[in-house]
Amino acid sequence: MSETTGASYAAAGVDIEAGDRAVELMKEWVKKTQRPEVLGGLGGFAGLFDASALKRYERPLLASATDGVGTKVDVARRMGVYDTIGHDLVAMVMDDIVVCGAEPLFMTDYICVGKVHPERVAAIVKGIAEGCVLAGCALVGGETAEHPGLLGADDFDVAGAGTGVVEADRLLGADRIRTGDAVIAMASSGLHSNGYSLVRHVLLDRAGLALEAEVAELGRTLGEELLEPTKIYSLDCLALTRTAEVHAFSHITGGGLAANVARVIPDGLHATVDRSTWTPGAIFDLVGRTGNVERLELEKTLNMGVGMMAIVPQESVEVSLTALADRGVDAWVAGEITDRGDRETGAELVGDYAD
Repeated sequence: MSETTGASYAAAGVDIEAGDRAVELMKEWVKKTQRPEVLGGLGGFAGLFDASALKRYERPLLASATDGVGTKVDVARRMGVYDTIGHDLVAMVMDDIVVCGAEPLFMTDYICVGKVHPERVAAIVKGIAEGCVLAGCALVGGETAEHPGLLGADDFDVAGAGTGVVEADRLLGADRIRTGDAVIAMASSGLHSNGYSLVRHVLLDRAGLALEAEVAELGRTLGEELLEPTKIYSLDCLALTRTAEVHAFSHITGGGLAANVARVIPDGLHATVDRSTWTPGAIFDLVGRTGNVERLELEKTLNMGVGMMAIVPQESVEVSLTALADRGVDAWVAGEITDRGDRETGAELVGDYAD
């Protein structure tokens, strides 16, 4: 009679010890994100945030958002670079939260892997923690899940959720916008974390470009360009609200410029954004030219060099531009708010990009 070995979690592909080591490696990075309201340390079943800090608000509104990084993680996997993708995650979550004027408070993450490589997981968390510092929020917890059989040993994905707070009477949005308001554009750091299914299809699959190849017009390798971390605007936007009158923000993510600006335009008004006020970075031209992608398709998919928009009254334009420049943010007036007329409520791009 033959003997059979009993089944085990390890035999099924889950390494609990590797998971424990990953937690130990990430602790120092999580600690760097702590705010005074955070209670306890990493390892509990839930992250704790002292809500008594909100007593200083007359009517605190909590804002929440959740997002991932999309197929940009595939570029990170191919390059074996894991410590930047976390910046993208924080930007996707916290820059959505700040759009309503909310201060980012805390964030949790979820990392799903085919096999736990402790140093790799720790590098991902390092990037998330660094992003949280840039956004001014705490990383209060998270989850690392090992899914053997569903994901390859080197495959992974990341997602996160965040919470912020805003005083009710300082809530930003469509109801504040008026005819004559200016639309201020803030430059992106590159592709950010949207449209990578199109970018990968065009540059890697169809054109067969190597991530390690130097691209003269980019001034670096293709992989370095594609992994450029998403700019985190949270603290810049909050600083702007303390310096100037701001009516609304728009985070330029999936759907592109016009569609995201349209999300904050009230019924009866229209936003016109003039392409001639800026020149998109070389990566946008490379994708369009290499894939013969029509301009409208690019604009529906990518940010085209603008990562955040602020809508402000005309009298706040100069102080807004000065405040953003003082923080190192490249910003310019890109458009205006007008009556809808015979057009649909929303936003449109006009003119041609500057050379």
